[in-house]
Amino acid sequence: MARPTYERVYIWEWPVRLYHWITVASILVLAPTGFLIGRPPAVLTTSEAWNSFWFGYVRLAHFAAAYVFLFAFVLRVYWLFMGNRHARWSAFLVFRPSAIKKRLQGMWNVVRVDVLQLQKEPVDYVGHNPLAAFSYLVIFLLTAFMVATGFALYAPMSTWWLPQVFAWVTPLMGGDAEVRQWHHLGMWGFLLFAGIHVYLAVFHDVVEAKGEISSIVTGSRFVERQ
Repeated sequence: MARPTYERVYIWEWPVRLYHWITVASILVLAPTGFLIGRPPAVLTTSEAWNSFWFGYVRLAHFAAAYVFLFAFVLRVYWLFMGNRHARWSAFLVFRPSAIKKRLQGMWNVVRVDVLQLQKEPVDYVGHNPLAAFSYLVIFLLTAFMVATGFALYAPMSTWWLPQVFAWVTPLMGGDAEVRQWHHLGMWGFLLFAGIHVYLAVFHDVVEAKGEISSIVTGSRFVERQ
C-alpha cells in the first residue's frame, strides 16, 4: 500500500495570525485583572495613600488591554471580507439548506473522531473543520458581546466618545449589576473555549503530525496530496 505524500499549504494569512496572538495576549491581561476588579482583595499596608495605587494600575491594565482586544477584533472583522477562503465570512456562515446540512454532517463527523473517539483515522480539513468554524462564529459573537458590555461598564468613567457609544447597553440589560454579571460569565466562556481549543490543537498535532500548532506561527501546515 503506497504511503501518502504531503505538501505544505499556506492557509493562515498574517492578519489571522496577528489577530490570534493579540487576542491571546489581551485575554491573559483581561482575565486576571477583570477578576480582581470584580472581587478586589483587601490589602493591608502601612504606606501613604498616594503610594498605594495598585488597584488603579489594575484597572488601567484592564482598560488598555480592552482597547487592544477591540483593535484585534476590528482587524479580524475587516479580514472576514478581505482574506482568503479560509478566513472569509463564508467559511463561518452558510445560508443554503444543502450547505447547512453538509456542515451539520461534518460537525458530527468531527465529534465522532475528536470527542467520542469512534473512528481511528482523523478527518482532515485544509482549513477549519465544520465544528471549529461554528465555534469560531460563536467566539466572534461572544467577542462583540464582551466589547459591548465592557465598554458599557466603562462609559460612566470616561468622557471619550467610544465608550459612550455603548452606554445604551446598560439600561437595555437592566442595570450595571446585570451587565457586570454577564460580562463576568462571558469571560468564563472565553476561558472554557481556550482550554478546549488548546487541547484539540495539541491532539491534532500529535495524532496527525501535520503542523497544526506551528501553523498559527508560520501560516502553513501539511496537507495530504490528492
